[in-house]
Amino acid sequence: MSDSSAGPLERTPLYDIHRELGARLVPFAGYEMPVQYPTGILAEHAHTRSAAGLFDVSHMGQVRLTAKPGHDAARALEAIVPGDIIGLEPGQQRYTQFTTAEAGITDDLMVTSTGDHLLLVVNAACKHADLAHLQRSLAASCDVEPMFARGLLALQGPLASAVLARFAPQVATLKFMTGAFVIIDGARCYVTRSGYTGGDGFEISTPADAAAPIARKLLAEPEVKPIGLGARDSLRLEAGLCLYGHDIDTTTTPNEAGLLWSIAKRRREQGGFPGAAIVQRQIAEGAPRRRVGLLPEGKAIAREGAEIVVSGAVVGKVTSGGFAPTLGRAVAMGYVARAHAANGTRVDLMVRGKPVVAEIVPMPFVKHAYYRG
Repeated sequence: MSDSSAGPLERTPLYDIHRELGARLVPFAGYEMPVQYPTGILAEHAHTRSAAGLFDVSHMGQVRLTAKPGHDAARALEAIVPGDIIGLEPGQQRYTQFTTAEAGITDDLMVTSTGDHLLLVVNAACKHADLAHLQRSLAASCDVEPMFARGLLALQGPLASAVLARFAPQVATLKFMTGAFVIIDGARCYVTRSGYTGGDGFEISTPADAAAPIARKLLAEPEVKPIGLGARDSLRLEAGLCLYGHDIDTTTTPNEAGLLWSIAKRRREQGGFPGAAIVQRQIAEGAPRRRVGLLPEGKAIAREGAEIVVSGAVVGKVTSGGFAPTLGRAVAMGYVARAHAANGTRVDLMVRGKPVVAEIVPMPFVKHAYYRG
């Protein structure tokens, strides 16, 4: 969960809290980020699945799009993403991607309509490139405002709603993929009922100077513990969710990645986004490969890059793999040629030069628990 970002590392508004709590800090997307706390990744993972975990995701990129007079921000954004942005009602949120002319994915993002503007959250490692792309593409129609200094906290788990409602009672009525402006500890925040663990929870966008005080108040609640990047990765893997730069990138199309659900029927038919013709062709003919879930036998863990083999021939590669604490076993996901992508197919995963038998299975590995009302 570390990287080799060049130059001095940045710090989020919660840096001092991480130090106080004894976090092991690592370089990640140009920031010093907590990979785990003293209790360890397994305990943090289990706590998030059973109670409420607080994640610092302030390193991610927040951007506000506001239409210039005579223009429509949603219509403008639809020119560079395949998602149905025009159809967003105020308070609704949608997952989509930035695509290339070849239908590759340059990043995935969340888009929320507040009524008079759009709020975007993009990945940390891509945020400067995404900002340049937005400014270059939408300059004539939108004011593109980076809000990279804002805090972003993710409160995740089955008890997250009960905890956050003590500070902002109206969040209890939010449903999955909706959001609202609320006051927390005197600060105006934007809260969405979303996250990347596969369970219930919220993402809280805060003013920069309010992030640490709000985090301290949440951590003072008995149900809440701090959670690092290590458990964040194992939680999203159990949920079968893509990690940009690993499971999706410029070489993968939404079709191959199993993300067609994020492209509404209108957009599939009408196109009008980069790579639309390729997406439409792959809908008609099938994608050449597919992202699949993998259950290896035994305790061996197949990491990213492990070859997937059928009858001695390489048919794909693992893109994410690890231990799934909720299941007590190893899981993985990766891409395989379409001919070998059916659920129930037996394959070999090459782990340290030795084949490990695995079965292709549906995802998610752990059932989603989103709150839909």
